[in-house]
Amino acid sequence: MRFVSLPLVIALGGVAAVPATPITAAPSADILGFTPASSRVEREWETRFRAMPNPTRMRADMKRLSAYPHHVGSPYDKANAEWLLTQFKDAGWDAHIEQFDVLFPTPKERKLEMIAPTRFVAKLTEPPVPGDPTTYQTAQQLPPYNAYSIDGDVTGPLVYVNYGIPSDYDELARRGISVKGAIVIARYGRSWRGVKPKIAGEHGAIGCIIYSDPADDGYTQDDTFPVGPARAPNSVQRGSVMEMTLYQGDPLTPGVGATKDAKRLALKDVKVFTKIPVLPIGYADAKPLLSAITGEVAPSDWRGALPITYKIGPGAARVHLIVKSNWDIKPVYDVIGRLTGSTQPDQLVIRANHHDAWVNGADDPISGLVAELEEMRALGALKKQGWSPKRTIIYAAWDGEEPAVLGSAEWAETHAEDLTQHAVAYLNSDNTGRGYLSVSGSHILEKFINGVAGDITDPETGATLQRRMRASRELRAPAARRDTASKSGDIQIGALGSGSDYTTFLQHLGIPSMDFGFHGEGGRGSYHSAYDDFYWYTHFSDSSFVYGRALAQTVGTAMMRLADADVIPYDYTDLAETVKGYAGELKRLVSGMADDAAKHNREIRDSTFMLTTDPRYPMAAPTIEADVPKIDFSPLDSAIARLSDAANKYNTTFTNTLDNAKTSGDFATLNMRLIKSEHTLTSDAGLPGRPWFKHLLYAPGVNTGYGVKTIPAVREAIEAKDWALARTEITRVSAALSAEAALVTQATAELAN
Repeated sequence: MRFVSLPLVIALGGVAAVPATPITAAPSADILGFTPASSRVEREWETRFRAMPNPTRMRADMKRLSAYPHHVGSPYDKANAEWLLTQFKDAGWDAHIEQFDVLFPTPKERKLEMIAPTRFVAKLTEPPVPGDPTTYQTAQQLPPYNAYSIDGDVTGPLVYVNYGIPSDYDELARRGISVKGAIVIARYGRSWRGVKPKIAGEHGAIGCIIYSDPADDGYTQDDTFPVGPARAPNSVQRGSVMEMTLYQGDPLTPGVGATKDAKRLALKDVKVFTKIPVLPIGYADAKPLLSAITGEVAPSDWRGALPITYKIGPGAARVHLIVKSNWDIKPVYDVIGRLTGSTQPDQLVIRANHHDAWVNGADDPISGLVAELEEMRALGALKKQGWSPKRTIIYAAWDGEEPAVLGSAEWAETHAEDLTQHAVAYLNSDNTGRGYLSVSGSHILEKFINGVAGDITDPETGATLQRRMRASRELRAPAARRDTASKSGDIQIGALGSGSDYTTFLQHLGIPSMDFGFHGEGGRGSYHSAYDDFYWYTHFSDSSFVYGRALAQTVGTAMMRLADADVIPYDYTDLAETVKGYAGELKRLVSGMADDAAKHNREIRDSTFMLTTDPRYPMAAPTIEADVPKIDFSPLDSAIARLSDAANKYNTTFTNTLDNAKTSGDFATLNMRLIKSEHTLTSDAGLPGRPWFKHLLYAPGVNTGYGVKTIPAVREAIEAKDWALARTEITRVSAALSAEAALVTQATAELAN
């Protein structure tokens, strides 16, 4: 599901025989969370593990898994699940399929036509490409559509709304343009797709069309498919538009697993469907529609790359939109494998990638899944050689991620009590390609994953993954910050919003989570289209599968360390430093809003807006804004200071205790306390207006979707100028951080004893 917007670079050529990447001499430093003796044993097993992932087998697995469309409910989706189960069992895992029954609408009728000033009927198809055999499987493909759009048959004037985000509607309002009773056309980008119909509906629109503009996703990025990796004119980005910022998973069973006997909502009572019908199209279908719009010329930053004059409307262009779906319950098949731990079997380390796709899905998600399969096979082989993890390892291949993280959410909700009490970490991957290792997640795992990345070799440069990540950040950092970016401390990982299967684990259950992938080189122009297939991936992405191998080495090594560590390798110093940075952002947000309001009001009083508007196209002057009040952040600052002090003391005691330990000792009680760390940062009441999301530090933004909002309840209250709520939420977040500091202090005392 996840989309990473990065530079597009062609990776030419097919796959050749790839020699195994040599494993360099093991670093002398001990591994975080291990005594010196157990660290040496761990490195010996890791060296064996990292030699096992096989690019040739990954290529064969991708070809098999992406051979046919395998969306939720399709025959090949079930066939893939059964094949995956066989792979798990053959590798020696205790494995089974866990089925859930979920709501998954599929297209019944789609029509988009312009009825004035001329008639045009959109094709709404992705034509097969000679030489690419799976593009001819049109009878088995889900046609381009947006899942969980309501049914509708609407006609109205067409209005162009740029990216369809709140600031675009502010611009329309100043121009005196209303979308009430209109059908809007918005381009993909700048927000998650489901935000666009949500905001359009809030402004009175009756329908929404979303298209890919070549300025963002097409020929301005690279040659278009099949010559290059970029999105072709008729390529369409499918995707869900369910309002996932309320809750995720099956729309009919929020908060509980979608088992056969689960109580389900009636369709009329579901709150996460769109309020207006929505349909995605390619830029070939969009061009005639946009060309017919009359009215004002769009502002310069609204203009895409089509060879037309972009205008806003409303005007002569009127369109007729029909969207109707089959609202059926479909099965999803989660493949679950288990290696039971030897000494702490009740503690769980979980790793997963999804297996369903919108169509053939070689890039999204099979590129990540074949890496996971290599990890699974290698760990099974190590088990047969005598290695046994201390903690129980669970590997999963989720179904139903694309529509609404269905398989993972239902599994996690079903097993919520066990997971919140016993899960050490959840490690996720989705699509992966070439370039730099990208890691986002819980900041108590930041130091840990830096250690892993420092031990894995980049397959094309020979440097460590960490060194290459640091070089990338140094090069891209502003000149004033390059010294900081090049320092040898921990590389800060990103925070997680939404867009893949980690969501339920982190933001609903409070389980430490990380998401992995390689990105930055090669294209993404096939995203959620029928052209995301084996042909595209092996021509324009990780064609030799060496970065897939590196992903398997990285995540597999992380899994081994989390499963084998004497003390769970959480670190709280990076967490405290990160949260301190988030607090600084909130203060700057309030300060910036105050400065902007003062400047804005001064310009109104000075008639600046009125004197600079074009008399032929007059724009309304904005209204005076209320002054921004002072916000007291001292409770937050105090809580962060307590956490920072506790983290430093824990870190010193942690290091001394493990460095001087002669044996692994008995840290079982301590580890069970540490497992509560991430959950302490959640609230049972959840976020304001969306209680399913319980994490107080990370959440998808209400109007960003995939994009993360950090300290979300405070940040979004400030953005909404709800100052009373902001003050309340500062108190709540401060209490959670203080509780975290108390937990860390107790852990320090246990370590010292």
